[in-house]
Amino acid sequence: MKRAVVRIGDRRVGSGEPVFVIAEIGINHNGSLELARKLVDGAYLAGADAVKFQKRTPERCVPREQWDLPRDTPWGRMTYIDYRRRTELGMREFAALDRHCRERGILWFASCWDEESVDFIERFDPPCYKVASASLTDDDLLLKLRQTGRPLILSTGMSTLEEIAHAVMIAAGTGREKLLLAHATSTYPCPPTDLNLKMIETLGRRYPECPIGYSGHETGLAPTWAAVALGASFVERHITLDRAMWGSDQAASVEVGGFMRLVANIRDVEKSLGDGVKRVYAGELAQIAKLRRVKTPVQAVAAVAS
Repeated sequence: MKRAVVRIGDRRVGSGEPVFVIAEIGINHNGSLELARKLVDGAYLAGADAVKFQKRTPERCVPREQWDLPRDTPWGRMTYIDYRRRTELGMREFAALDRHCRERGILWFASCWDEESVDFIERFDPPCYKVASASLTDDDLLLKLRQTGRPLILSTGMSTLEEIAHAVMIAAGTGREKLLLAHATSTYPCPPTDLNLKMIETLGRRYPECPIGYSGHETGLAPTWAAVALGASFVERHITLDRAMWGSDQAASVEVGGFMRLVANIRDVEKSLGDGVKRVYAGELAQIAKLRRVKTPVQAVAAVAS
């Protein structure tokens, strides 16, 4: 069977390749360019392969009946639509972040929540796009993203298998060579009982042409390492400078020190998985000589040679 591999920027993502680690900055920058820069630096320091932002047109994404609802924010009490505008990065900020990421050699892309946002991000020639779980049923947005011709990561939280199949059909059309699927549960933070990591294997069986990954929103790191052991070819976790900061995603995020552990241990898990072929390693020969009372002829010779 052909290996499921998709090229994102200068990286090959999929079976047999190193795990592609995405640090989801999302909206954890709270509208601050300086905070966004620090989050990029934290992701780079941790060894992430890419950072991801979110981009919305507030007037398109916030239902009209919610615009004038009052909201308490770090900047005072304001309407919900003004709050959403306040936390959105514009052209100046994204241009600065584009330079910042390029200087550090780290990829960046975005989840676009509406068609206008796709046009906005297209100006920066992103290596791929991400579809948030909330947008999986938005056919118009999927078609818009498909028309860019770029690789597309489809997150599958809050969705049925039927909805996922429909989204794959719309997003990929007749070819799935640029489509990646991410298992996710859209609870923030997500309890371990709802993570259902074995869905990584289920998606792999249903969509063998697509690299399968994991987008995690749990507290802690162990489930993400387990996802890699189960075959996730890419992982995405939210990154923050402080989980106690203002913002809906901060509590389900990983601080920079934790992200460093996350990436380092992902690399250890990769090394430890091996290839499934049983062999006697050189380091075991001394133990054969010292501990095994009955040796096979081959082991006896090998033990003496060591």
